[in-house]
Amino acid sequence: MPVSEYQLIDRQQLLAPALEVLGGAGSLALDTEFVRERTYFPRLCLVQLADPDARHVLLVDPLRLDDLTPLASLLGDPGRAKLIHAARQDLEALLPLTGAPAAPVFDTQVAAGLLGFPAQVGYGELVRLVLGVELEKGHARTDWATRPLKPAQLAYAADDVRFLGPVATELGSRLEAAGRLGWASEDCAPLTDPATYRCNPEDAWRRFKGLEQLRPEERAVIRDLARWREDRAVRRNLPRGWILPDDAVREIARLRPRNVAALARVGSLPGGAGSRLAEEILEVVATARPDPEWAAAEAQERLAPEQMDLLRRLQEIQQAAAKDLGVSPEVLATRRDLTALVRGSRDAAPLSGWRRAAIGDALLAAL
Repeated sequence: MPVSEYQLIDRQQLLAPALEVLGGAGSLALDTEFVRERTYFPRLCLVQLADPDARHVLLVDPLRLDDLTPLASLLGDPGRAKLIHAARQDLEALLPLTGAPAAPVFDTQVAAGLLGFPAQVGYGELVRLVLGVELEKGHARTDWATRPLKPAQLAYAADDVRFLGPVATELGSRLEAAGRLGWASEDCAPLTDPATYRCNPEDAWRRFKGLEQLRPEERAVIRDLARWREDRAVRRNLPRGWILPDDAVREIARLRPRNVAALARVGSLPGGAGSRLAEEILEVVATARPDPEWAAAEAQERLAPEQMDLLRRLQEIQQAAAKDLGVSPEVLATRRDLTALVRGSRDAAPLSGWRRAAIGDALLAAL
């Protein structure tokens, strides 16, 4: 593939005139490059923009510009849809610039899932399937904070928006023909909700897998250590793993050390972190207490035989509905959704919005 044409905006005087070139179209192809290996929050390193027909492709370098106000104004325009693939991380990276999630959003990954493409289809694969274009690979792991960026890296970044508009146009047409354009709008709406991006240290422990297999005392330590680690990572803008690796959190929860000597025996605990933070870690371990509600929750953790039979019936309904609609089953409902229904919840996603008619009513009838 020939090197893509683009305009690199790395001088302040270029920014405003270049953005004007994008014109007043109703949509804007958008992508970002960022790094967060050394920080908690993503560091925005490049913003790629294109008009829907990709006649103009702009690469804005926020590391070289002092004033991004014109770009923030463009992204904050509620009259212009932002066409993004797998939008959540890009919108998060833009938050320091935009203040609130850029809106409205048309996420081509979401749209593709509603048309029968794999639920988590990648951008390159989607471009190939929809447009028959093979994109260059090899720069996904680029350190986008390093300057200067090489021409091949910039071309790769440009292609991330060059084909986004045509793909979005084609998917939008297919959604409209299928009567599913409203489905896409509904599923993209949470991406523009500020609550989606709020950090809640109280929930940090839920990232850990296998919690249900731990003793309540161990789970309590993981909960409180994860909360402490998240608070500290946010305040210092450091990766949570630099504060305390996941393996160390698990091992500390298992051993529940009571003194510095016992804590030093945690093999996955970095020496520096152990010496600096030992007192804080030991205090967290000493004060961790299981939640009284866990006992009741654990009693319901394992489904009874009749509940398992009902879950299998709901999965059969899910599979049949997915086949009729030509989508992946997880687009309609997850196993967690179905399990929640079996346990009596009526707040599950399949019972609201477009999913209610597509599958929710059938699921309710089987309960």
